[in-house]
Amino acid sequence: MSRDIIVQKFGGTSVADTDKIKNVANTILRERNLGHDVVVVVSAMGHTTDHLVKMAKEIAPNPSGREMDMLLSTGEGISIALLAMAIQAAGGDAVSMNAMQVGIITENVHTKARIVDIKTERIKNYLNQGKVVVIAGFQGVTPDGEITTLGRGGSDTSAVALAAALEAARCDIYTDVEGVYTTDPRLVPTASRLDMVSYEEMLELARVGANVLHPRAVETAKMFKVPLRVRSSFKLENLGTLIVGVEDMELQKAVTGVASDSSQLRIVVCDVPDIPGRAALIFSRLSDANISVDMIIQSYARKVENTNDIAFTIDKADLDKTLKTLDDMKDEIGASRFQVDDSIAMVSIVGAGMIDRPGIAALMFNTLGNQGINIKMISTSEIKISCLVDELDADKAVIALHKAFNLDCDEIAEVKGTLPDV
Repeated sequence: MSRDIIVQKFGGTSVADTDKIKNVANTILRERNLGHDVVVVVSAMGHTTDHLVKMAKEIAPNPSGREMDMLLSTGEGISIALLAMAIQAAGGDAVSMNAMQVGIITENVHTKARIVDIKTERIKNYLNQGKVVVIAGFQGVTPDGEITTLGRGGSDTSAVALAAALEAARCDIYTDVEGVYTTDPRLVPTASRLDMVSYEEMLELARVGANVLHPRAVETAKMFKVPLRVRSSFKLENLGTLIVGVEDMELQKAVTGVASDSSQLRIVVCDVPDIPGRAALIFSRLSDANISVDMIIQSYARKVENTNDIAFTIDKADLDKTLKTLDDMKDEIGASRFQVDDSIAMVSIVGAGMIDRPGIAALMFNTLGNQGINIKMISTSEIKISCLVDELDADKAVIALHKAFNLDCDEIAEVKGTLPDV
């Protein structure tokens, strides 16, 4: 009789020191003793990645993507070896594997690669031998043997992709909070923990700043219908938050959660001639440079100059690359100058229940207006409304919106440490 495979992922805060690694080993063996085969995906310890990035920048302001991948992939190697040792010391049998040993194949892109295939033969052989398989998250290898990384938070994606490839019964994402909340419980102590949330809502929350799951991990879970659970590394009796298809949800509230994101900045390309194809040229070149753009707005053409302004938001980490790309085509697009606003934040409400419910946008805008908060840009989807505001107003906006949409609960949320680095 075959045993169900459970994939468990532990983030950097869960393996930050040797005592926590021992705790994780016990958690893994607890699942193993329930009669499951266990595959574990681990991030680098604590703030290892931040430390490695800092050292790289001290050596070279703009290091090559290839060498950054070589550097950053070492962090997970430390975690998997120590965790395998801890499992063995606790009486279990375990083996650690990096992406090359497994065969986690990615596209040939450095620092933000996507997984295209996973070889499962060696993993299954080890599982058949009764071993717990501990795998390095965040990394992959190209078909010609180059080490790649999946972008910040890619360990979530590694775990869900492995769960899909192995046809696992479930993928558990362990963190140091007890699940997904209606907003950041450090900011709003009365935030409610959600017992269940849809893939669609979780994907939007992850994209707009809910620092619990990586968006690509949720996309993968939705695509392959991987049962996904976010739960605490420290309170195993708490089953956390289950992420399922929206068809399995009972939508009682219009809004599920509120989030803010201060990791973006706004760029305005000024005085662009109002000629067909100019916007396509700008965003095609940005895409070619592997720069992701979020919110976009174009002003009405000025009648006298026959020009307009095009504003968009990007990750702060992509600023230098974006400005170089724009500067290289400045004469081609005819822009007069570029403006950068790095003191902004995106505040969003998300909820599958807002579909076909009138008044949601009006309540959001009225709430922000009553707080004296100016809206700079607006972006919407069927289940999300995002507003760009001054960074200093972000916390006030989240608190007010959380209350306006009746998301507060009577109990104070307990938060251990910090939210995880995804």
